[in-house]
Amino acid sequence: MTAKELILKLTGAAGVAGCEEQAVQAARELLAPYGSCELTPLGSLVCRVKSAGPEKPHLMLTAHIDQIGMAVTHIDEKGFLRVGNCGGIDRSMLLSSQLLVHTASGLLPGVVCTIPPHLNPDENKIPKMEEFAVDVGLSAEDARRRISLGDRITFDAVPAELAGGKLCSPAADDRAGCASVILAAQALAACPLDCSLSVLLASMEETGGAGARTGANLLSPTHAIAVDVSFGDTPDTPKHQCGVLGKGPMVGIAPILDQGMFSGMKACAERHGIPYQVEVMSRRTGTDADSVAVSGAGVRCALLSIPLRYMHTPIELIEPSDVQLTADLIAAYVKDTFGGNADAV
Repeated sequence: MTAKELILKLTGAAGVAGCEEQAVQAARELLAPYGSCELTPLGSLVCRVKSAGPEKPHLMLTAHIDQIGMAVTHIDEKGFLRVGNCGGIDRSMLLSSQLLVHTASGLLPGVVCTIPPHLNPDENKIPKMEEFAVDVGLSAEDARRRISLGDRITFDAVPAELAGGKLCSPAADDRAGCASVILAAQALAACPLDCSLSVLLASMEETGGAGARTGANLLSPTHAIAVDVSFGDTPDTPKHQCGVLGKGPMVGIAPILDQGMFSGMKACAERHGIPYQVEVMSRRTGTDADSVAVSGAGVRCALLSIPLRYMHTPIELIEPSDVQLTADLIAAYVKDTFGGNADAV
């Protein structure tokens, strides 16, 4: 599959934090040709691509497979749902949104209740999460029969291709990263490497990173390359905090990240003519790299980020070429560093 095809397949599957089964199944079908796959107790997907023995380095490629969403917390006497967020939803764009409730019996459409502007005493107020209600068109009796507390909710939005080839999806964070990791695993599966190679598509990043930490504890890598998304440039964003779509992956530098791997990534990109950008984070990265780096006795980590516009909304926007370039940089770096007689960092 091309990067675009991979992204469309992965973002078309639901996978709110803690309930990633559909997305994991889609990813498992894509990874199965490259190694044995298994699920961790917390629902992360592991693929063991190569084994080189305990005395050799072990490189783990990781991205998170969960997406933001909501969970049903209460059904009131009129059948309206109260919800809580699973991940950092931008409350300002919830009003009037169309939603899908993922029930045991299938999808149930709903809408977020919104006060008409004629009756709204304060049009500048954004309700708190606990103040939102969801209308699924059912009585309390029918709603309680069909919906269970804890059922996940996603935005009723489908992946779409915009003019110029950019892709818009409610789950590009971080299925775009998953696509890059899968493409890199595909490129490396048949290459002779002087290291073990595994893939971790982690659950629950949006709710704290439990999937990455436990998955890394299971695999015990010596090195890891994490792939996530970061802020893409728009007219209203600070330019120094954003990457540019179409200019390649953002190579991260931060206290938790390995300086040698950062320098090696840049040198590799320049050697192979792969476009890249630099992203500086002076504290935490806010990604699974933070969890992976402190797993076990510590893991040397690099972070690549794909520029993405409109993060944590139903219209997350990416450039597919950035996904492919991210995979290209991973594959080139791994071959240069761990292939044949290369010296591991």
